[in-house]
Amino acid sequence: MTLIHPISEEKIQAYERDGVVCIRNQFSPEQVEATFNVCLDYMSGTQGILHVANDADGGPGRTIVSSHMARTIPGFADIMRDSPAAEICARLMRLGEVRYFYDQLFVKEPGTQAPTDWHHDLPFWPFNGDHIASVWIALTRVTKESSGLVYVAGSHKEKTMYRPDPAPPREDFVKGEAREFPPCPAFHKEFDNPDYTFLSWDMEPGDCLVHHPMTVHGAGPNTSLDTRRVALSIRYFGGDATWAARRTSFTVPGTEEEAAAGLVPGSFPANQDIFPVVWRDSEAGGTA
Repeated sequence: MTLIHPISEEKIQAYERDGVVCIRNQFSPEQVEATFNVCLDYMSGTQGILHVANDADGGPGRTIVSSHMARTIPGFADIMRDSPAAEICARLMRLGEVRYFYDQLFVKEPGTQAPTDWHHDLPFWPFNGDHIASVWIALTRVTKESSGLVYVAGSHKEKTMYRPDPAPPREDFVKGEAREFPPCPAFHKEFDNPDYTFLSWDMEPGDCLVHHPMTVHGAGPNTSLDTRRVALSIRYFGGDATWAARRTSFTVPGTEEEAAAGLVPGSFPANQDIFPVVWRDSEAGGTA
């Protein structure tokens, strides 16, 4: 699919500088509506595993998360393969092709009091490298009040990996070297600190955020009592990405037996069945 608007050099440089950029008006209203409906159908059906966390202390809200839907559900596969998402990530990373990693649904119902704790993504995954990007597609209107994401600009350039603590906590989730990582700081306590720059955007359905796997981010509660926040995040990789020893119990379907899948720490994960090429620059040699 051709992008509605080219990704400008200014946007690419902003991604490289800040570790996150907001891209607007690349998804058509028809794509947004179809994807939103796929998410609603999935949430109300029995096709997959939903992780639902109700508010503590009897609050009115709940958080819903699910992963890996595009591997088995056609509607999610459509947005992963046939939307602008893959090309957006490739252009921002200056890559000629990208592969699908995984997708993740994020829903916060109206009035959800639980925040999204500060974290960065890479410590959760069996990957290393800079060429991994998440495109977080807003399927409803998003504001800071309805739990829009907030990023620590430039934090992807820091070398510290923070402990990948899941929410809600899960026993034996953190593995290996990650047990020794320090906890992520509570950056909301630094909002008035001039040493940090925080970035967030009000978003309309179809706008997306793209962030580097080491960019620290979090979100507050959904204080709106009438707005459900729905977003779909799709992750792509290429370039310098390599397989790594597992830091958590997070598993991509098909990678349980690493040797059988041809996955070797320090090597590029080129298994086409598990990590298919979904976008290739036609000017660089064809399409995926």
